[in-house]
Amino acid sequence: MSLRHLSLILAVCCAPLLAQDSTPPTVSTAELGFAYHVPAGWDVIDAQSTLPIVKQRQLEKAKTEEEKKEIACIQIPISARRGDPPSFLAVIALPLICFGQVLTEKDLPGFAQGSSEGPRQIFDFGDPVSSTYSLGSHHMWIERAKGNPKGHPEMAYTLEVACGLLKESAVCWMTVARDEPSLKVFESTAVTLDNDFFAELVPATAFEKKPAS
Repeated sequence: MSLRHLSLILAVCCAPLLAQDSTPPTVSTAELGFAYHVPAGWDVIDAQSTLPIVKQRQLEKAKTEEEKKEIACIQIPISARRGDPPSFLAVIALPLICFGQVLTEKDLPGFAQGSSEGPRQIFDFGDPVSSTYSLGSHHMWIERAKGNPKGHPEMAYTLEVACGLLKESAVCWMTVARDEPSLKVFESTAVTLDNDFFAELVPATAFEKKPAS
C-alpha cells in the first residue's frame, strides 16, 4: 500500500489547525470505531470543514485512482488547542470501508509518519523515538520527538503520535504539546477502541524498552 499521497494531504490538512476558529466537532467518531473526548480546558477547533477544499486541490494533482481514493477517504474528526502559546491535538482517521484496501499493523508506522507531516512543515523536530504498546487486543504504534517552531528555538514543543488499527478505521491521535501538562493530559485521556474502554490513551510504560524475545 502506498501512503505517499496520504502523507501529502495530511500535511496540508493538519497545518491549518494553527489558525482555525473554535467550532463544534462535525464527525461522529462512533462510525469510525472509537471514542475520544477533547480534554477539559482545550478549545475544540474544526479541521474537518477545511477538508473539501484541500481534497479538491489534491485531487487535481492526483495521478492514479489509488491516490484519489486515499485523498477522498481521510477524515479529521477531532481537533483542539490549549493555552497561549498554544498546544494542539488532532485525531486523523482513515475509514477502511472507504479506502477499500487491507491494512495491517505493519502499515501503522507509515500512517503515523503521514499524520505528523503537517506539524513538520511548521516545526523543526529532532530524531523521533518510537515504540509499541497494547490496549487490550489493539497493538499501538507511538512516536515522540522534541522540537520548536521554525525560527523560534527558544520555544520547546513535543510532537507525539499514537496510531492503532481498528475494525472500521486506522486512527492516529496526535499532539504538538507546548508543555508537559498538555502532553500528560493528551496521554491520560480515556479512549474507547471497538467498544473496549481504556482509562488512558498512552500508558506510562509506552516507551519502556521491551524485553528481547
